[in-house]
Amino acid sequence: MPDRALFTPLDDSFERYLQDKGKGRGGDGGNYRRNAARELERFAEWTAGDRGDDDWTGIVPDDADREPTFEDLNERVFREYARHLAGDRGLKQNTVQTYYRYISAWCGWCVNEGYLEAHYAQRASAMAPLPADDGRKPGDQQAWTSEQRHALTRYVDEQARDAVEAYTTLPEELTPLDKQRARYAALKAARDRALVFVLAYTAVRVGELLRDPNDPRRRGVRWEDLSLEDGSMDVYRKKQQWDAASLPDPVISPLRSYRKLMDPPTERWPVFPTFDQRTLAGLVQEELAERGERPEAIGERREEYARDLLLALDEDLRPPSITTDGARSILQRLSEAAEINIEHPKHDYLAPHGGRRGMGEVLVRAFGYTVAARYLDNSEEMVRERYSHIEAGELGDVATEALSEVDGSVHESHE
Repeated sequence: MPDRALFTPLDDSFERYLQDKGKGRGGDGGNYRRNAARELERFAEWTAGDRGDDDWTGIVPDDADREPTFEDLNERVFREYARHLAGDRGLKQNTVQTYYRYISAWCGWCVNEGYLEAHYAQRASAMAPLPADDGRKPGDQQAWTSEQRHALTRYVDEQARDAVEAYTTLPEELTPLDKQRARYAALKAARDRALVFVLAYTAVRVGELLRDPNDPRRRGVRWEDLSLEDGSMDVYRKKQQWDAASLPDPVISPLRSYRKLMDPPTERWPVFPTFDQRTLAGLVQEELAERGERPEAIGERREEYARDLLLALDEDLRPPSITTDGARSILQRLSEAAEINIEHPKHDYLAPHGGRRGMGEVLVRAFGYTVAARYLDNSEEMVRERYSHIEAGELGDVATEALSEVDGSVHESHE
């Protein structure tokens, strides 16, 4: 490690790290960046002695009058910080783990960038003061809260309404290409709204809803799989068979509006087709060539359309469904645009599985484990295991009520 790195102040590395982790041009955006910046600031304050108990003076030697540098970091420092986080009685076990992961991720980046010789934060002795792992896997536990679900669905609903209104109120004198651009924007916004509502309210697994490139049986739901009148949707379940999933009321209107706008040429069209321009360009050229059209004629046809998707609709050139990875990209974009605050060790956006888990929380609390298991297409035993924190909280309320009644009876008997 270069000597100059040893004497670099810790906070001199923060901006470069956050840019690498941020979203958008220049790495200036993203929930992860915002949350990581907050924890790095807290860590910097702690290393300088501004956080901790009255006896804590920071990591700089007492005889040195300077700010903390990488020279001061070692395994013991991260152990002390883990102890500091674990000693904060206002933090839950998982929150302590989450906060430490932000600092640990920065530490690993510093090793790669040459600021540190070793990943001290990941050493066993450094992590020993952290609360014991509860056995849950980071990334599998995100659940959309009611506030997050409402914020995201409200955002996509407003975007779709505005885009559809803009398309349906176009002035007559607009050119055909301008009208097509407005229709395309409305279709994309309506598709995003329908996708978010389905993920938020049906609890269907994203792999059952969309295309999996590694499994030809999972080609994504088609319009023929949906019955908006009955409120049901046929999906290929995790248990390797087709089954009907429920479409609750909040989902019906976005799907119906989206279908009317798309007006798919056949029922075999995917409900959520890809809008990827490269994929659609290849599809259009290949399919039209197979129909006998020459390259020059295909080029002229494409120039008549603002987007290849619109040509595909007119010619019934059925595109593939978006993939599960595509859905994650869409949710990343929408979570960022909606400015939803998310604190999670793995995801800085509302991930698809979080919609399913969030709906599971709602169902368990409202109707119990048996009904939730049926809706989630899981065994009741598995649902009880995954949502055991709900039962624990309810039992705590029962115990509190019992204590109140008993204590009240005891007090009355002594009066």
